[in-house]
Order: sequence, then structure tokens, then C-alpha cells
Amino acid sequence: MKRKSIYLIRHGETDLNRRGVVQGSGVNAPLNEWGEAQAEAFFNAYQHVPFDKIYTSDLLRTHQSVRGFLRQGIPHESYAGLNEISWGVREGKEPNTGDSNYYRELVTAWRNGEVHLAAEEGESPVDVRNRQIPVIETILSRPHERNILVAMHGRAMRVFLTILFNQPLVRMDDYEHSNLCLYKINYSYDKGQFDLEISNDITHLLSLEIPQTL
Repeated sequence: MKRKSIYLIRHGETDLNRRGVVQGSGVNAPLNEWGEAQAEAFFNAYQHVPFDKIYTSDLLRTHQSVRGFLRQGIPHESYAGLNEISWGVREGKEPNTGDSNYYRELVTAWRNGEVHLAAEEGESPVDVRNRQIPVIETILSRPHERNILVAMHGRAMRVFLTILFNQPLVRMDDYEHSNLCLYKINYSYDKGQFDLEISNDITHLLSLEIPQTL
């Protein structure tokens, strides 16, 4: 049976994550010290996996999250199609009551089926799905890549998982995530379907000591 194992991670923490600032695709923030420690912990836990390819978004925080694997010389491809959703004009702003209410209402609308509704000067979940599908098709067109590592972003991951499991976008919030969490998905070429093996796993982070700066 031909199979492909997809190790899907969210990037490590950034200072903007810490402060509750929405980054989206328009803010290219680096990992902070804690995010770097998360990336190292994930590498230490999964460096034994014989990855054939690494796929990331175009944003720095995903590249930094897989740096340990890249240093091993594993082939790497970067796609804007895997970038985080664009949250539009509110990206990068310090959280305030007005913006918090805006995001809450927008996500509620998506849950109620208004998935074509875009953030102001940003994207909708449908927009994100449409740019992800060609990347997924590229990944699946390479059966010789048996084990792959994919580094993405929170909302983008939720959309990505609904595509894999052929679910409507209103189900995307079923998929919880945290910084440097892992989803492991197996694809059967014979059956043409995906199976979820691991969901939002952070056991590889449990040995980390919380820095005094937190």
C-alpha cells in the first residue's frame, strides 16, 4: 500500500503571539526565545523521522520553526499558498476592544456559514482554501515523498485540514492548535483518503523549562 505521512506543525511563538497581536500574512515576525526553544524541542523529538521534503509558507516564522531539519540538508520548498490568512487592515495592531469584537463577530459569521466573508482588505476562508488547493495537489503528486514536514499557521492550518478531510469550512474551528503543535495525517494512495493519527499534540514540548522572562 502506497502511503504518505504528513507531519503538520504550527510555527513557534513570536512576541506578537505573546502580546495577542494578530499577525496574519502581512506581518513577518520572527520567533522569540520561547519559540526558538519550541522549535529545538520539536527537532529533538522528531529528528529521527526520515523526512523527504519540508514544505513551509513564505513567512519567516515557519522557516525558523524547521531550521534544525533544514540544517540537515533536507530539501525545502516554500509556498505563499501556505501563508496565514490575511486579516487585512487590523494586522499588527495592539489588541483593543473594538478589534477584538470585530474578530469575534467575523469568526462567528464563518461558523454560521458565511465563509466567503473576508476581513476588511483581507481574505476569506474561501480565498485561503483556493490558494492552498494547488499546493496540496503538488504534495500529493509526489508519492515518492513518503514522509513530509509542513510548517504553517493557525487559521491556515484549520482550512488546510478541512480540505484534507473533505469537510465544509464551517468545521475549521474543530481543529484546535497551539504554537509548535503537531498534527500527523496519513494518506493512502490506494484509497485516496486521509486518516488523522495525531491531533494538536505538544508532548514534545513538555520537557521545556519556562523562561524567567515569561
